[in-house]
Amino acid sequence: MQEASSRVTLETGGDMRTVVMGAGRSGVAAARFLASQGRPVVLTDSRPGPDSALELDLAKAGIPGVWGSHPESLLEHCGELIISPGIPPSTPFVVAAISKGISVIGEVELAHRVLRARHDGSRVLAVTGTNGKSTTTDLVAHLLQTSGLPAVACGNLGIPVIEAVAAGAPGSIYVVELSSYQLETVTAFHAEGAAFLNLTSDHLARHGTLEAYRRAKLRIFERQDAVDLRVVPAAHPEQWQDAPGAGRNARFGWSECEAWCDGEGRLNLHGEVLLQRGELRIPGDHNVENALAAALLARHGGAELEAIRAGLRSYPGLAHRIAFCGEKGGVRAYNDSKGTNVDATLTAIKALSGPLVLLLGGTDKGASYEPLRQALDGKLRRLVFLGEAIPQLTRDLGDLPHEVVPVFDDAVRTALMLARSGDQVLLSPACASFDQFDNFEQRGERFEALVRAWL
Repeated sequence: MQEASSRVTLETGGDMRTVVMGAGRSGVAAARFLASQGRPVVLTDSRPGPDSALELDLAKAGIPGVWGSHPESLLEHCGELIISPGIPPSTPFVVAAISKGISVIGEVELAHRVLRARHDGSRVLAVTGTNGKSTTTDLVAHLLQTSGLPAVACGNLGIPVIEAVAAGAPGSIYVVELSSYQLETVTAFHAEGAAFLNLTSDHLARHGTLEAYRRAKLRIFERQDAVDLRVVPAAHPEQWQDAPGAGRNARFGWSECEAWCDGEGRLNLHGEVLLQRGELRIPGDHNVENALAAALLARHGGAELEAIRAGLRSYPGLAHRIAFCGEKGGVRAYNDSKGTNVDATLTAIKALSGPLVLLLGGTDKGASYEPLRQALDGKLRRLVFLGEAIPQLTRDLGDLPHEVVPVFDDAVRTALMLARSGDQVLLSPACASFDQFDNFEQRGERFEALVRAWL
């Protein structure tokens, strides 16, 4: 699909077309949906061209593509521009569209429009925040499903919202993870329940300031009515007290409120004890907070109290994020292959009580591993260094008890062998996976396979 041949196709139709900018997963999903509805659509991306699989997919769907640039000629006869989350609204092509009076939205807004036009009783629960939003989104869907309700997790979590909506049944509950990038392009988006989990400095290269980032996050509440629920952190009212919309507040945290964890480690929801935090399979204070926020949203979505209890007990966590893999002889194994940098590994270490046998290594990213030292103090059984990063790990942490086992499979078997009853074997490599794997998912799946064999 070269630009010239695509232009011939574009100029033959008389109807106003939709231009989709960005051929990532959400952009392709939006273009595919529009084409399936008989709407004229063109996909444009700055990459030189699509890979063979995408090219075939677009050809089958009858979607022309313009590659390598975004010529302003595409905005002629354009009724709407849909931009992917990774594209800043300040991009010249987007600015040009706005200057021409062309509506600019994202895939989430398109999906919301399609969903609300059905009037089929479906509802939306949404989650945003700097950290924990994927786990919370997935957990809300799990709690609703445990209660027998038709819920689907989608959005930034992986499945584009338009894809979920296109396949969804009447009366479904769409639990949508939303990033600040996605929230920049919503207009009429309305969630019957929405959670703002937390806020720390992130994405400042895009938003410019922490305040601009916060304001983008708060747009999740913008269209809420008085019957809708606004789930917010009790400990940080300064982050949400000026939130837009008319939703009623439901707080979560560590002091008495709508959903809180008391001094005895009990999770409480609207005055009812749910369970002890030790009954959760997802470890760490951050996951207690995620569970409380999820319980509030799920209850608002119609989940029964007993189903919430059962769902919290059974939820295994997202794949590759401090996910419990099994236990034998008092040794518990956790897969945090998503821990591809030092900060992520610090979170995993803090989440587990120890003693730890910790697997570190892979493709080094150039950061020091020294910050892990303090977090490991008092909870380290042994480190296992593996992969290409062994020299850097040895330089920074080599004075701590450790083994050097270069090959991944051998390293995992060694870690399981070294662990004693009461220990936790943790794969949280603080490194990319590309020395021995294609991606962190493949690495995590291999770890889990080795744990299953050990079990």
